[in-house]
Parts: sequence; structure tokens; C-alpha cells
Amino acid sequence: MSQQGRYNLIATGIFNRYYQPGVDNFVFNRQEIIEIAKELGVVPPKNLGDLIYFFRYRQPLPQSITDTAPTGLEWIIESQGRSIYCFRLVTMNRINPNINLIQIKIPDATPEIINKYTSGDEQALLTKIRYNRLIDIFLGITAYSLQNHLRTTVTGIGQIEVDEIYVAINTNGQQFIIPVQAKAGNDQLGVVQTKNDIAYCNEKFPELICRAVSAQFMEKNIIAMFELAIEEGQVKIVQEKHYKLVPADQISENDLQNYRNYT
Repeated sequence: MSQQGRYNLIATGIFNRYYQPGVDNFVFNRQEIIEIAKELGVVPPKNLGDLIYFFRYRQPLPQSITDTAPTGLEWIIESQGRSIYCFRLVTMNRINPNINLIQIKIPDATPEIINKYTSGDEQALLTKIRYNRLIDIFLGITAYSLQNHLRTTVTGIGQIEVDEIYVAINTNGQQFIIPVQAKAGNDQLGVVQTKNDIAYCNEKFPELICRAVSAQFMEKNIIAMFELAIEEGQVKIVQEKHYKLVPADQISENDLQNYRNYT
């Protein structure tokens, strides 16, 4: 049986153990992944956390689960503490680029030697964002990378990983903390990581203004960027821009004229 087939069976088994019509959330623990796998006669994942990651960022939950969600809602799997998870109904699970948005050309400041050896993965995306100062451009503030791939814990959530954190300042002296979620390849942006990132920033940097950013490669040098916030417990999109990194001589006078109309 394929990995997706096994994971679908296990996730469905856990869901069916607790779900009742009208329920909008319920908790389970990591050990139940093994219990359900044994009950179903399938091999549990060697890394139990991979099953959670799989449904958060790679593939949708099984249709037998998604079909139970009321119109306008989706199931997600949140962390609720060490080895504890929660199925919860939310208004948005995946953060997908709007293919109808314009692509804004940016002179590519990535060093050529980096372009030569970059692999096109999540780390490459973070590198291009850093070299091209896309956080500054996107948010209109001056930002500095503080740390990347930070593994830490958050009260009520447990262990999390923040892809990269920036600190920033604006013309009025306001200071910001900016968690960045980056996804490349087959991985997709998800609201769970955004909620975790914001919770971490609010807990560790309460004196700073949190502006959460998610970024995804649409193509090799086209980067979709989102500013996200939490409103009434749900992740919402504040703004979205698509940046195309090109040699400076590929930005025409016509492009610049058009950009005057975007303000």
C-alpha cells in the first residue's frame, strides 16, 4: 500500500473514533496513530509526526473526512501540546496564490553563484527573499533577518518550527517581529503554521508588532507573498503580491509606467 493510502486509512480511523455530527473540534494524541494502524493492520509511519505534516502541507485530508465539513468550512489538524493534536473546523486550510494577480518585476539581486547552486527548495526560497529584500518591499518597512529554522515551544501548542524570523522598523520608529513561512515543491502553505508562528511571536515578543508572512514559489523566479493575520480565531489574508525576479534590463519603460498606476 502507498504511503498516502496508509496515511488516509489512519487519519480516517482517528477521525471516526471521535467525530459526531455537529462537533467542530476534538482532541487525540500521537500514540493513537500507532493504535489505529494496528487495528487496521497497516504499518504506522516510522516518524509519527510525518503523518501530521503530510496532511498539513502536502495532501488534503481523505474525502471521507472533508465531506463531513459544513459548507464554507474545512478540517485542519492543530497542535494542542506535546504529542497532542486537535481536528478543528476553520474557514481556510490552505493558502493558495491567486493566479489572476499581476506579476511585479523586481531586479534580481541574487548573486549568480547562489543561482548556480540553488536547489529550488524551501531554503532557496528563503535565500532569494533575503537577498532581494522582499520582506522590506512587500511590507514597506526595513527588515533584518534574525534567525531561521528556529525550533522552539509555545504554551498550549508544544514544539514548533519557524522557517525564518525578521525584526523590522518603520519611519515612525515602530518595531516589528515578522515570522516567515516558506514552501516550495509539492509542499503547500497552511494556516496551522501561521497560527503557530503568530502565537510564538505574541508570547516571546509581546512588545513588538507581529506581521506574519507566507511565501511560495509559483515558478522558479516567481514568488507569491501573503501577509496574514488572525481575526476572530481564523487566519485571514491581509494582502497578497506576486514578485517576478528578472535581470534589470528586462524591466521596460512600459512596466515602470504601469507600476505608477498600482499605488
